[in-house]
Amino acid sequence: MYVGVDYYPEHWPEEMLEQDLDGIKELGANMIRMGEFAWHLMEPREGEFDFSFFDKVIQEAKKRQLSVMFGTPTATFPAWLAKLDPSILSKDEYGHPRAFGGRRQYCFNSDIYHRYASRITKELVKHYANEPAIVAWQIDNEFGHEGSDLCFCEQCHTKFQLYLEEKYGTVNELNERWGTIFWGQTYNDFAEIPLPTPTVTTHNPSLKLDYARFRSASLNRFAHDMTKIARDHHAAHQQVTTNVSGGFFDKWFDHAENVRPMDFVSYDNYPVWGGLTEPVSPAEIAMTHDFNRGLKNQNYWIVEELMGAQGHNVIGYLPRPDQAKMWSYQAFAHGCSNMLYFRWRGMTKGAEQFCFGIVDQDNRYGRKYQEVQAVFQDITSHESVVNAPITSDIAVVYDYDNIWSWKSQIQSSGFDFTNELLRLYTPFYKQNASIDVIPVNRAFDSYKILLVPALQMIDDELAARFKAFAEGGGTILFSFRAGLKDKDNNIYLSRTLPGAIAELAGIHIYETEALAASQSVPVVDAAGQNEICEGSVWRDLISPQTAQVMYRYNDSFYQDKAAMTKNKVGKGSVYYLGTGLGEDRLVPIAEEMLVHHQIWHKKTADGVEIARRSVNDETYVFLLNHTAEPQHIDHQTLAPFESKVVKWR
Repeated sequence: MYVGVDYYPEHWPEEMLEQDLDGIKELGANMIRMGEFAWHLMEPREGEFDFSFFDKVIQEAKKRQLSVMFGTPTATFPAWLAKLDPSILSKDEYGHPRAFGGRRQYCFNSDIYHRYASRITKELVKHYANEPAIVAWQIDNEFGHEGSDLCFCEQCHTKFQLYLEEKYGTVNELNERWGTIFWGQTYNDFAEIPLPTPTVTTHNPSLKLDYARFRSASLNRFAHDMTKIARDHHAAHQQVTTNVSGGFFDKWFDHAENVRPMDFVSYDNYPVWGGLTEPVSPAEIAMTHDFNRGLKNQNYWIVEELMGAQGHNVIGYLPRPDQAKMWSYQAFAHGCSNMLYFRWRGMTKGAEQFCFGIVDQDNRYGRKYQEVQAVFQDITSHESVVNAPITSDIAVVYDYDNIWSWKSQIQSSGFDFTNELLRLYTPFYKQNASIDVIPVNRAFDSYKILLVPALQMIDDELAARFKAFAEGGGTILFSFRAGLKDKDNNIYLSRTLPGAIAELAGIHIYETEALAASQSVPVVDAAGQNEICEGSVWRDLISPQTAQVMYRYNDSFYQDKAAMTKNKVGKGSVYYLGTGLGEDRLVPIAEEMLVHHQIWHKKTADGVEIARRSVNDETYVFLLNHTAEPQHIDHQTLAPFESKVVKWR
């Protein structure tokens, strides 16, 4: 089991190296991660490679039995390369080049950048291929983070047109499928097709979706090429990964495809960041871990675990004593098997001066140091528990094409895909049930419950998979706007909503309404006896066919329309949620499903989380207190923000 820190020795006077490594070792660490932003140090001038600085660092690390994860440095290229050929710089939607000076400003479709990135990656990996201390290579750094997955340069434009020609074969086929007859956008040649840069009104939704797919293909091609270079030149004891940043559903690339050729997934876990007055919800943090575990259906690493307050310009919330430790245990509870903290020491120069670490600028080994030390001392004694696989009977499914479809036409100012996924995820999380978050093209047969948030794009093949799952005894919960569009991002003709799943859900939807971010509609249970609750974001006005009404709207025009239904299908059931009901209404429904399928769950106080693992027929649990108050669970008492692993009865 690897535990350690992110250490950037090039940031500090060389005479501090041995002192730093001694301090890292005293933490209980056995790994350091480094190198991903040091291209200039490795190649100070074109073609002049010098790895002597890191040679020394690695030798000192080996003296202390510290292993190394080494990052390939392609996320920040040297100034000489930007001067040599500015065409490597990506451009924003207005055609402005992104200036040298930040990070990840390169264009994924620049052949010149690809050549230089390939060369430094090859030279670095070859140099250290026989180095036993280096056990993992990290490819680049946080692909797509901070908008770096988008580019609108001439290179991208040309390659986008070639991408479309390869996909459609003829421009007439593209015209037909995109519906370019509308607004007179018909093309005579692929060379006439624009990028989705600012225009009057908006671009064709099919063009927007294909550009999103092209962006994903561009980024993942680069990532896969760099991964192959590392694989071609590394030693057998070295593995390959990349570090996934947060905000997955706001990115413009398919994450599962991104990590497909890699040995394991790594994640950068930041429950709070600059500008936030408080952390994101415990459910959202848990979901991010379940997402990363689902990318390869296996346990994963965390290579940046927050300890101090963070911010590039505006600084965020300071984790309270033991709160960052608790987030670490939450990560282990959801499938993290190895953990590195960001960062050993907060930098005193440059853009991340306010991204604080384990040690601050005063170089004092204080409370945060002791907190990390306590994590390492305890968690390594539970290695078998941490490494135990996680099996779930519940899956939340997502599809990047569908997410990008929503982005092309947002429809409701209150819509956010992550929020809609969490709307379905959170009621099950609140009952401590284990949940997978997976792409929709994965097999369903190992699950009992499927949660399907806002899936506009459902074709007949996918609908048949859903039907087979329900008929076999599974339960499906769809939320609003399901089945609206085809894979070209166009609305189905001559199909009553929810399209290919209308019969499965046992409903028809003839009218719909978008709700603004500040707007809600009244909802009551089927009998109209419970207190009125509210629906938000959207409302499908549901006409039940074979489905049972669970909730209905309560305004004067639509009292006869259902807001939520349940339909019996074979041995299973299909629920359809037509509006944004709140957690309080969905938790009892989630509990009903869990009881029906005899899935383990446990009610706990709000802010208390429990996660089970089985090792050699024995059960262990992670107990987590996300609150600033003492909490109790069975015979255990948890202090504010306390976390622990205990053997369960």
